Amino acid sequence: MRKIKILLFSIFMLSFQFSFSQGSPDYKGGFKIKFNDDGSKYLRVISWGQFQAVYNDDVPDNTSNLSFNVRRARVLLLSQITKKFLLVTHFGLNGLNSANLHPVGKGDGNQIFMHGIWGQWNLNDNHTVGGGLHYWNGISRLNNQSTLNGLTLDNNRQSWATIGLSDQFARHLGFFVKGKFNNFKYQLAINDAIVNGLDMRNPENGGAAVYGGKRILGSKDAGFAYAGYFEYNFLDQESNTLPYKVGTYLGTKKVFNIGAGFFSHPKGAVVANSSGKMEGENVSILAVDAYYDAPLNDDGSAISAYATYQSNDYGKNYMYSAYGTGSMLYAHVGYLFSGDVKKARYQPYMSYGTNSYDAIDDNRNVFGLGANMFLSGHNSKFTLEYKNQKFGDNNSTGTVTLQAMIYL
Repeated sequence: MRKIKILLFSIFMLSFQFSFSQGSPDYKGGFKIKFNDDGSKYLRVISWGQFQAVYNDDVPDNTSNLSFNVRRARVLLLSQITKKFLLVTHFGLNGLNSANLHPVGKGDGNQIFMHGIWGQWNLNDNHTVGGGLHYWNGISRLNNQSTLNGLTLDNNRQSWATIGLSDQFARHLGFFVKGKFNNFKYQLAINDAIVNGLDMRNPENGGAAVYGGKRILGSKDAGFAYAGYFEYNFLDQESNTLPYKVGTYLGTKKVFNIGAGFFSHPKGAVVANSSGKMEGENVSILAVDAYYDAPLNDDGSAISAYATYQSNDYGKNYMYSAYGTGSMLYAHVGYLFSGDVKKARYQPYMSYGTNSYDAIDDNRNVFGLGANMFLSGHNSKFTLEYKNQKFGDNNSTGTVTLQAMIYL
C-alpha cells in the first residue's frame, strides 16, 4: 500500500514539471456554432472525459489492487433557435472498466445512454418552465452538482440521494419550473418515478421497508415524486440557466449562498405487515446547506467551502447500498494557492461525511484528502485523492485515485 501511494504521488508531482499553458485562450465558452449575428440562434457542444487509475486496499485475494477505468465520457448539446426556448441533450457512459468491457463493444456496461433530454420555455427573463428527462433536482446543492468543476474528485455519494431508486442516474422524467426573484432562486419539479429501480427486493413480513412503491403498489398509489431546492445568493449571483451547480470558481467569483431543499415520494417505499399485507410508506428527504467561494487576495489565492445536513426517511429501517433512513452531515473545504493563471495551479482539499442509520447503531464515516492541479482551469486538470471509509465494526477501506480530466 505504501509503495503504491508513493508511486502515485511521484507521478502526480512529476506531472507538475511538465505543465502546459494555463488560461485556454482558444476555449472562450466552448464549441459554439452561431446561426445569426447576435448569437441568439446557436448549437453549443460540450464534451468531457475523466480517466482514472485506482488503488483499493480491500479486494479479494485473486484480484489486483490497481485498476484503470473511464469514470465518465459525456457529450452535452445546447440548442437554441430563439431566446424563448432551449433544448438540452446529454448522453454518454460511466464506469468503463475491464470487467464490463465486451469483445465487440456490445455489453451493457459499455453502452452510451441518454442522461438527459429536456426543453425549457422562458416565460420571461427570470422564470422558466420545462419538461423531459431532466436534472432540476431538489434536496441540496450537491444533488444538483456538476461533474465538470467539482472541488473533490467526485460528488459525495450519499448526496445523490435518489440515484437509481426513483430516477435514472440522478435524472427524473417530469416537469419543472425554475427562476429567481432578485437574489432568491428556486426550482420545483413533479416527476414520474421509475418503475424498476435498483432496489428490486420484496418486503418481508414485519421487516424493513423496500424502495419499490411504484413497482409493487402501482402508479396510482406511488407514481409521482416531488422535489424542490431554494437558495439565497448574498454576494455574486450564480447563473441558473442550467441546473449544474459549480463546485469551485477558482477565485473568479465571490459567492455566499444558503439553501434548503426537499424530495417527497408518497408511498415510494413499501413494508409488509405481520400478516403480509403490503403498505406504502412515504419517502421524505430534507436538507439545508451553505456554500462559500471567494478570492482571498489579489494574488489569485481562493477558498472554497461547503457544508450540508440531510435528513433521510426512506421508510421503516430502510437500508440499501449507500442509502438508509437516518441522517447525514457532510462538509468539504479547499484552498487554491496563489499563482500565475498561465501556469499550473494547485488546490489541496479535504472532505468528511458521517451517516447514521435507524436500522443499526453503527455510522458510516468517509474521509477524503486530495489535491487538484489545474493545467487550464477545470478544462484540463489532474486530481489525486485518498479516501478512507469506516462502517461500524468493519475494517476501514482505503482507496487512492489519480484522475485526469479534459473538458471542452
